[in-house]
Amino acid sequence: MKNKNYYAILMAGGVGSRFWPVSTQDFPKQFHDMLGTGDTLIQKTFNRLAQLIPEENIFILTNERYNDLVFEQLPGVTKRQVLLEPAMRNTAPCILYASLKIKKENEDAVMIVAPSDHWIEDEQAFSDNVKTAFDYCESNDALMTLGITPTFPNTGYGYIEYDKERSLSAAEVKSVDQFREKPDYETAKSFISQGNFLWNAGIFMWSAKSVISAFKNNQPKLFQLFESGYSVYNTESEDDFIKENYKKAENISVDYALMEKSDNVYVIPATFDWNDLGTWGSLYDKLDKDENSNAVVNAKTLLEDANGNMIRSKKDKVVVVDGLKDYIIVDKDEVLLIFPKEKEQDIKKVLQNVKAKFGESYG
Repeated sequence: MKNKNYYAILMAGGVGSRFWPVSTQDFPKQFHDMLGTGDTLIQKTFNRLAQLIPEENIFILTNERYNDLVFEQLPGVTKRQVLLEPAMRNTAPCILYASLKIKKENEDAVMIVAPSDHWIEDEQAFSDNVKTAFDYCESNDALMTLGITPTFPNTGYGYIEYDKERSLSAAEVKSVDQFREKPDYETAKSFISQGNFLWNAGIFMWSAKSVISAFKNNQPKLFQLFESGYSVYNTESEDDFIKENYKKAENISVDYALMEKSDNVYVIPATFDWNDLGTWGSLYDKLDKDENSNAVVNAKTLLEDANGNMIRSKKDKVVVVDGLKDYIIVDKDEVLLIFPKEKEQDIKKVLQNVKAKFGESYG
């Protein structure tokens, strides 16, 4: 029997522009089957959370333009579970809004906030780590995050530095000293050599009471804005209140609003494999490769003198590649992208240029 006090906030509002041309503003990456597994990323994440959390307690936070996609891909979900953001305001406002709703429904709620587009291999280990965090958050005033043990000096993630000396009642739980911005390569190397730095995966756990109290203390203005609608949450008047007030919220991330300012922050080093699927290169890393290190999704391929390529097309499209090494080759409807893998961070820029030259409909 799943614990009725367990809740989840599934963050599904992002655009994922570095996965263009598959991910677009109208149909972002979390609603695609990026790995060719038969499930989209949001379906995979929902099912992973549902192993521990009652399905009806999983709330989906997304932009109002994705409302139909959510119900299409998660047919068991009810209107109560889908929270629509009428404006893009980063992660803090939507987490505060959802937390107040959940607290009004269940004072004893503990929750996980999880992105909808991450890839996690060992789902049992994930559930075990979340359960450890929930146990701790039920009996302590704690803001908890899951940190990923670094496998190389990545400069694309923020880092979490934890206290090596201080031992807590639960051995897996570490006290966080500070959050560190994305480092340069030398700094990342020094973080790893110190042994008490983890990648910040953007996965958070806390009780409804603790997170709301942290907002009240650290973000009084934001707290007042959303708290002023407490009486209408979970009623028919909620939509009107949110449409009217949401856009007044400051555009601020939960890391900056709470985690970097609070002194009751803890981390559990994750025991599962994790990939944030942020770019075509990170997707390439996760996929099976042929003997020449080419990763293929959906396509039927004829490859000659081709190595290290990421190839994706519509199902069963024949793709012939000769003489290309370390390229991203993505064929999607009216866009074909052939782009060096080492420049993948520039895809965001390329998308802006395409939209400027050919029109918004291409992004």
